Amino acid sequence: MENKNYPNKEDRGKIAEFKEKVYKYFFLICALLSILFIILISVFIFKGGFNVFKTVGIKDFIFNTKWAPMDTPASYGILSMIWGSIAVTILASLMAVPVAIFTSLYLALDCPPNLYKVLKPALNLMAGIPSIVYGFFALTAIVPIMKKLFGGNGMSILTAGLLLFVMILPTIVSISETAIRAVPKSYYQGSVALGATHERTALKVILPAARSGIFAGIILGIGRAIGETMAVILVAGNQTRMTFNIFKGIRTMTTNIVLEMAYATGLHEESLIATACVLFIFILIINLSFFIFKKRSEYL
Repeated sequence: MENKNYPNKEDRGKIAEFKEKVYKYFFLICALLSILFIILISVFIFKGGFNVFKTVGIKDFIFNTKWAPMDTPASYGILSMIWGSIAVTILASLMAVPVAIFTSLYLALDCPPNLYKVLKPALNLMAGIPSIVYGFFALTAIVPIMKKLFGGNGMSILTAGLLLFVMILPTIVSISETAIRAVPKSYYQGSVALGATHERTALKVILPAARSGIFAGIILGIGRAIGETMAVILVAGNQTRMTFNIFKGIRTMTTNIVLEMAYATGLHEESLIATACVLFIFILIINLSFFIFKKRSEYL
């Protein structure tokens, strides 16, 4: 006997269809809000920095190495800080990407279950540690070692690169491992059945199949490295100079904004906002470059 208080099959279908529409429009609204926030952020940043590009000039602002907003006349050149951001990011990425890829391969293919239960939560914990904690760790542990080994005050491009290497490693490892585990097991089984060794299968079959997810992890890692602020302030030295010596201190774009925004006014303040514009463009270029590279690699 049918229970009148319980919806029949037709009513349950209508309820399910209604819920599906609710979920559909909810996720659509979330997506539209994300786009709206990006547009608002872009408008705010570029509107605040437009006067600097007009007054100082894009060429003098980007390609001048002298940053002296308090001098008379003032100078607003950020090339040294652009190079500082690029240098520490490249150094950290060169160290982190190979280590992260091989670590993710080990976790996904070779790690014993008992050891995995320890390593995986440890990596997740590392990814969630606040950046200021990493900064204090580097200040008290890495800086004294660098000072003892290479002299100076221990605050340098190399020190900042080592710190960012530790910070971005968990992010790249976690996403890369997920991408590797998503590769169908038949890829591995088929390769081994054809006579390939375990190591060759991992490097020549599994990694290429997972490259899309691995690229995503690398992008997120590089994005965090180039945008990191508080930790880098403590160990980079914060000197506004153009140097290719990794044992000397530099200042990145993010640290410059944080260090001077509290007391900046007028054109000085606008130049810091314009620095954020340049940083924003850098992130867009990085994402676009990896997107193009990924698309091209799919056809190779």
